[in-house]
Amino acid sequence: MSKQYKIYLDACCFNRPFDDQTQSRIYLEAQAVMTILSQCQSLNWKLINSSALIAELNQISDIERLENVKKLLFIAKIQVISSAIIENRAVQLQKLGFSSYDAAHIACAERSQADVFLTTDDRLFKKAQKNSQLINVKINNPVQWLTEVIQAEESNDENPK
Repeated sequence: MSKQYKIYLDACCFNRPFDDQTQSRIYLEAQAVMTILSQCQSLNWKLINSSALIAELNQISDIERLENVKKLLFIAKIQVISSAIIENRAVQLQKLGFSSYDAAHIACAERSQADVFLTTDDRLFKKAQKNSQLINVKINNPVQWLTEVIQAEESNDENPK
């Protein structure tokens, strides 16, 4: 993998590897998330963490799951600290219909200049697509995004510059 992506995963993505893997979609999303995290762990890509992410993940009531999810956060090399700029942007995003957490995550992803914000939340993804002109970060599902990245890498390998 050549490009070094800066990636913001939302809380749904961090939880996905610990969800019921018997459903095909959940299994595929979990595999995509784990592949992305392993690229971040090997420092090919950079994972972004934020105070908004920590706040949402701390809502997890299952202690074992919480500990496992937090272990994944250690991979993050970029930390976004909440600020007035992020909070004001989150308020603007909430006016578009995003929940407070989703708005905060998008604002953090924008502020950190993430290449992509990944989510497994269909409602968030559809709302982001509808408002894409007003959002300053690409939002995608981890399976779709990873597929696009792999295809782009393969076509680059076939056409050396």
